[in-house]
Amino acid sequence: MIVIVSWIFYRYFAPRGWREWTGAGLVQAFIIALYAEMFGFPLTVYLLIRSFGIDREYVSANLWSTLVGLGETGMFVSMLIGYSLAIIGVGMFIHGWRAVYKARHDERLVTDGLYRFVRHPQYTGLFLALFGEGVIHWPTIFSAVLFPVIVLAYYLLARKEERDMIRKFGDEYRAYMRKVPMLLPRPGRWKELAKRSQQPRS
Repeated sequence: MIVIVSWIFYRYFAPRGWREWTGAGLVQAFIIALYAEMFGFPLTVYLLIRSFGIDREYVSANLWSTLVGLGETGMFVSMLIGYSLAIIGVGMFIHGWRAVYKARHDERLVTDGLYRFVRHPQYTGLFLALFGEGVIHWPTIFSAVLFPVIVLAYYLLARKEERDMIRKFGDEYRAYMRKVPMLLPRPGRWKELAKRSQQPRS
């Protein structure tokens, strides 16, 4: 499973510079930590029992359902929410990356499609997928710690990329920045963004 997920990630998101390799390394660590901890659940159970004094018989396979005390119902809800976010995130990730890849041939600035909602939909999609799978559906000690680090790393990478875009497109990109948010769409546009991310790619 780790090999398959990693192949998909590097297939659509091959790093080009050292900054991108740093971010990619963090994502790889997140994936490995997620699945290693998924099959090494005793560590999380041990920390829950030692830190929160939770009786072992009430510890479920999901961190949040255990802490809140919702049991199997909480596990089911977290699975639905987590998978939904992951599916939307993967769709955004692939759509955004394909749009940029196609635009490289004619050297144009992409402002249509998902780029009407956020300036970096591929990063927003990556965050949603990791948050849904590694923080909501199957939270682990390592994934919970790594997630904010990954967000920070890719935020800094996005800032660097935008400086490059300003040098390349000048006022055209500055106007785009004023019009479209960086990573989070404006209130009321999440639903449309999620819907478009699941539409068939042309």
